[in-house]
Amino acid sequence: MRIVRAIPLVLTAALLGASAAEADEGSWFHGDWYLTLGATGMVAPKFEGSNSLLFSAAPIISLGKVGPAARFTSRNDNISLALVDDGGVRAGLTGKILFSRDSDDELKGLDPVRWGGEIGGFFEFYPTDWLRARAELRHGIRAHNGFVADIAADAFYDVTPTVRISGGPRVSFASSGYFDSYYGVNATEAVASGLSEYHPGGGLKSTGLGGAITWKVTEPMTASLFGEYSRLMGPAADSSLVKERGQRDQFTVGVSTSYRFNFSM
Repeated sequence: MRIVRAIPLVLTAALLGASAAEADEGSWFHGDWYLTLGATGMVAPKFEGSNSLLFSAAPIISLGKVGPAARFTSRNDNISLALVDDGGVRAGLTGKILFSRDSDDELKGLDPVRWGGEIGGFFEFYPTDWLRARAELRHGIRAHNGFVADIAADAFYDVTPTVRISGGPRVSFASSGYFDSYYGVNATEAVASGLSEYHPGGGLKSTGLGGAITWKVTEPMTASLFGEYSRLMGPAADSSLVKERGQRDQFTVGVSTSYRFNFSM
């Protein structure tokens, strides 16, 4: 879990740097802003660890101050508010909406997970002109009381001025508070569900790969086709929910579209 503890230090340094710079230049809120809105439709596991697929949808939201044009964005990026954005480095606040997980055949006997969210910070940079690395650290609200850290690297190449291909590795870590909500099985649940009792710790959550083909329909509008594969690891893979009723290999395919609005404050 050392990597989870290290991310807040990087995020804090970046955000403090942004605050100091804005203090010298005047009110941070004044200037040109952008708001990106969109939606994603996908076929994905019914829940993490499930061996059944389900069609679902999710929003795309990104807000920030206008600066140099972003070199790359990914559908994996969660709701973001950039406080630092100079083209080479971007950092700020991030959040994620979590939907409830209700009991069905695979989850019979387990307590439902309430709807909620995660809030935290992100940091991204470009080691080269064709590669972006991004890290997010988020803390659960209502749905769970743990931390989740997502790290991804994406190489990208413009096949034409309007078509881009991209892809790269992903890795996720989580604390025991997250794993207990989504993968833990207490004594009462074990009796009711028939699953073996399981009390997870924290650690590596998953590793995987993802890729996308993105089309710039117009200057402010984009659409994409994407695919993701992840393999559950550590406390997630060891859960009786995954071992006895689910599977470690998780696949997702889908499409997304988004539109960017520019405005001034």
